[in-house]
Amino acid sequence: MTGSDRFRALFFGTPAFAVPSLAALLEVADVAAVITQPDRPKGRGMRHQPPPVKVLAEQRGVPVLQPTKVRTADFAEELRGYDADVALVVAYGRILPCAVLDAPRLGCVNVHASLLPRWRGAAPINWAIAHGDTETGVCLMQMDEGMDTGDVLACERTPIGPDETAGELSERLSQMGAVIVRRELSRYVAGELHPTPQDHDHATHAPLMEKEHGRIDWARPAQAIHDQVRGMSPWPGAFTTVDGSRVKVHRTRVVHPTSAQGEPGTIVRADAHGIEVACGPGLVALTELQLEGKRRMSAADLLAGHRWGAGTRLGT
Repeated sequence: MTGSDRFRALFFGTPAFAVPSLAALLEVADVAAVITQPDRPKGRGMRHQPPPVKVLAEQRGVPVLQPTKVRTADFAEELRGYDADVALVVAYGRILPCAVLDAPRLGCVNVHASLLPRWRGAAPINWAIAHGDTETGVCLMQMDEGMDTGDVLACERTPIGPDETAGELSERLSQMGAVIVRRELSRYVAGELHPTPQDHDHATHAPLMEKEHGRIDWARPAQAIHDQVRGMSPWPGAFTTVDGSRVKVHRTRVVHPTSAQGEPGTIVRADAHGIEVACGPGLVALTELQLEGKRRMSAADLLAGHRWGAGTRLGT
């Protein structure tokens, strides 16, 4: 087999992040089936909506499986019946048992949105930004029963912009994942890639995001708060409180990384230039915010209707 030959594959994936990788797989392989999460209720009417991966699969005429359970002997047997060479897994959202991982001839490989072993887990993009990383990437890796612990087959690196949000970076990494699938997966099936074991001693972990991760602690340095706001955007969203009401913070700017301007969480300036808040240490400007039940707005628009002045305290 050569790297240009088509092969038989399965695809596991659910959100929009996985769609470009599925499109790439359809270019290089005969996709026997797509496995995705069940439809979920969304929106004001809570009507069931299909996952983005399902939408593309149905457009391309690929059979779709939406199992409620993956840890059953029947499901593993069903997968073996497709006689696939390999399964590609991209943000499926469930941990796959050994019987499923072993169902394809060459097992399962994963597109992971970090430079392994850094940021293993469910939210690598968010935590990379929230911790101030300046570089990340995508890895194609062999899957085993651990959490992103398998051997790495190929990586693609990219810098993280100083103001780039998790949502913006996710879109870029999604496209990079498609590139690595298009370029490397055929080579893997052909036996042309050499797996590299991860250095487990240097692993860091990226757990699922929770709403409380977005709460801003103004005692942290200005740069750390700026990174937290970027890493929590668009979900779960960074937030603080003013007089007991929650305020989402969508965009910030570091005014000064180290200067001591006052008690952390105190507004030191609120005028046409924006809303500047003392941190511990440093000074950060809030440039885009959202009050409870209101739309997103610039700091200037917010100040036009609310009396936030120097000395106002944010948070607790």
